[in-house]
Amino acid sequence: MAILVTGGAGFIGSSLLDRLAPGGDELICWDDFNDYYDPRVKRANIAPLVERKRVTLYEGDICDWELGRRIFAAHNIRTVVHLAARAGVRPSLKDPLLYERTNCGGTTALLELSRLNGVEKFVFGSSSSVYGNNSKLPFSETDSVDAPISPYAATKRACELLCSTYHELYKMKTVCLRFFTVYGPRGRPDLAIYLFTHKMLHDQEIIRYGDGSARRDFTFISDILDGVTAAMKLDCGFEIVNLGESRTVELRELIALVAKATGKTPRIKQMPMQPGDVNATYADISKAKHLLGYNPGFPIERGIPIFVEWYRKNILAGEKRA
Repeated sequence: MAILVTGGAGFIGSSLLDRLAPGGDELICWDDFNDYYDPRVKRANIAPLVERKRVTLYEGDICDWELGRRIFAAHNIRTVVHLAARAGVRPSLKDPLLYERTNCGGTTALLELSRLNGVEKFVFGSSSSVYGNNSKLPFSETDSVDAPISPYAATKRACELLCSTYHELYKMKTVCLRFFTVYGPRGRPDLAIYLFTHKMLHDQEIIRYGDGSARRDFTFISDILDGVTAAMKLDCGFEIVNLGESRTVELRELIALVAKATGKTPRIKQMPMQPGDVNATYADISKAKHLLGYNPGFPIERGIPIFVEWYRKNILAGEKRA
């Protein structure tokens, strides 16, 4: 059996392929190595697996239909984990057409390729951003998600609807996983924990948007991978499932935790809240616990020091050697 992971060179994708590598399945990575952040980071993520011949790598646009046909023709793909997307709320305000093309168009193409090639399970990486500024906390999968506040969030919701449509029409077993602010080793350089760590360890000023009271449900990568791998095995029809820590942390508390782990005193520049940013995210994970046996084990007080240590060994040390 072959497993295709789109966006497989990114943070979550490459971490998932690492997790799956000892299992013996044929693993395929499809990634376009776009410049949303330095492509060299993603190439370094996936290179060890490719060099050990544990992963077959295809480089190209997820919207490239002919490349997709060649990939599916060359491998007996039975499970697709679709993580490829244009990420980020704020950048989506600047280029909504790119987000619509990549996220919606790419997902539709992949669903159609999966249908034509008899894929048995389709796992889609959605986002907590679909909940918008929902005033009801914690967020439940039964809540209304009809008011996204960024193009990125709107595309993720549209992709969930496309997944639902393909299940209704073709009975494809599908799980949409709503990720809540994932962090950890290999974390994306544009996300807050990475940025704060980088700035503090380089004795630079950090930017805090708003008064520090905005809250997020931060989820450590190992917990996310537990949820994804369980979803891959779930015998289901169509499901939407939250994957979070199920706890909110204020931005000011996050900065204090990073400061403690780095041993630095942060210098903070306060800026206004940005368009598209939500006030809070908070996952109700009762469905994940029931369906997936999901039980997050990395509270942020444990996860932040692990990330900072990884950063010191892999990023800071590399800078010093250069």
